[in-house]
Amino acid sequence: MTEHIDGKRLHEDLRYRFEYIAKFINFTSDDVKALNAFATTALPLVPVIVDAVYRKLFQFDITKEFFVLRNDGFDGRLKKDEVLTLDSAQMAYRRDMLSDYLKRLLLQHEWADDFLQYLSRIGRLHGSKTGQGSINVDYIHMNATLCYVETLLIDSVWHTENLDNKAKKEILIAINKAFRIQNDLLLLHYLESSKESDASTRHTAKKCVCS
Repeated sequence: MTEHIDGKRLHEDLRYRFEYIAKFINFTSDDVKALNAFATTALPLVPVIVDAVYRKLFQFDITKEFFVLRNDGFDGRLKKDEVLTLDSAQMAYRRDMLSDYLKRLLLQHEWADDFLQYLSRIGRLHGSKTGQGSINVDYIHMNATLCYVETLLIDSVWHTENLDNKAKKEILIAINKAFRIQNDLLLLHYLESSKESDASTRHTAKKCVCS
């Protein structure tokens, strides 16, 4: 029997959207347990992973420039002649945020509504949707960063000696599913922004035709 999915509700109800994706990709409590099991090994590696991520972001001017801006929750400012480095207060703040994100992702025992809101908030803060306090990071950079973080986690699983192949497979699959869900909740805000932009363009075009 074919299950009915309300397309409109997918864009209005975060829990409904998550449950649809989870059912589609078979993201279950077993995947959550696999992430939790990996946490013991991964948590000591979090500082190394975070450092690698920001070093990667600093390799390109187009991604590095975002950190000059005031980010959500950070009230500091670069001094007039201060050069942004990985040790700047802004970057220490961002590293703490990414560290907290990775720990929560691996340690989360239940993907309840508050955690889904947390994952969605990442898209809302970085996306280009107006009126949301966004820092307007183009999706291409967010997608690339998520992919890089996921790759680092996969590599750490692969080189963990105290895990057998079955456990590694379960963890790798769980990581992949978790990041696909994160990517969807991220992209949701960019898609909404695009829809609003298209609607605005059509409205402007209509005014031009009629005037």
